[in-house]
Amino acid sequence: MRARLMVLLTMPLLAASASAQATGGAGGAGSAGGAAQAGQAAQRQAAANKPRTIDGINTVWLEELTQPEFRDMIKDGYTTVLIMTGGVENNDGNLQMNKHNINIKLLGEMMARKMGKTLLAPLVTLEPGNAGPNIQPGRAGPMLSQATYAALLFDMGNFLRSMGFKEIYYMGDSGGNGRGMQTAADSLTKVYADSPDKVWFKHIPEFYNHTSVVQPYIQHELKIPEGIKIGASTGTSGLHEELGIDATMALADPQSIRFAQRVKAGQAEINGITFESLTWLQELGRKVADLRVTTTINAITAYRAMLPKR
Repeated sequence: MRARLMVLLTMPLLAASASAQATGGAGGAGSAGGAAQAGQAAQRQAAANKPRTIDGINTVWLEELTQPEFRDMIKDGYTTVLIMTGGVENNDGNLQMNKHNINIKLLGEMMARKMGKTLLAPLVTLEPGNAGPNIQPGRAGPMLSQATYAALLFDMGNFLRSMGFKEIYYMGDSGGNGRGMQTAADSLTKVYADSPDKVWFKHIPEFYNHTSVVQPYIQHELKIPEGIKIGASTGTSGLHEELGIDATMALADPQSIRFAQRVKAGQAEINGITFESLTWLQELGRKVADLRVTTTINAITAYRAMLPKR
């Protein structure tokens, strides 16, 4: 099996090598092909440098921009980018497995707009985990190995640096993501420590604040007696689910917490707290989202205060 896999992996490399030899060997054909490619590259570069002839759109998502729109935003000082990491995991019977991805999309856009001159990289929607040798029908995922995950985050940060970003922040909504984000940020910082073009790579652990900030806020400030011990991820309902997460997910998409289905089944509650209405839950979601965003931006502001003045 292993030998067959190696053959399959090697075949594309051999084909690419043969193609390169056919087009790049001695003789006029290879030289002409190289000249044509150079000419095409020059044309693309010239087109990329032309002034825009149409208006852009109001977005903070890097992938939604055209190349000229992005070029002009970089020139205008949009040199901060957020790498938001989520995941697909088991969230028991009420919540979609992409719970974290729903949160990072909502909160990432809120942060970028509130910070100003900040863009969002494409979301990292898979988290680290191990497959193992056994088949487990219905298992949540997919996930990536820690090595692959850290390499992915390193490569993303490195490429964003090459695009012109000066501040690159990693933040994740799932507890297992922290190690890979910290590894990527530390590794990139080390690689470019002596570079004259200073770029700052930083993991912001304060974004992962479900238990440290949100739970105390709900129980102590809002006086909502949710049946979950502060610091835990499971409460009296016995589910990997809590009120603060339900609230932000409902704000983004009520179907993601199966709101209508739970109302119909008489199960519109979590940890002893009944959802008074969708409006009530979404209003709580706005408060929680604002709190999480403010907490994270305060951490970024404190970090920025320590950076050398440009």
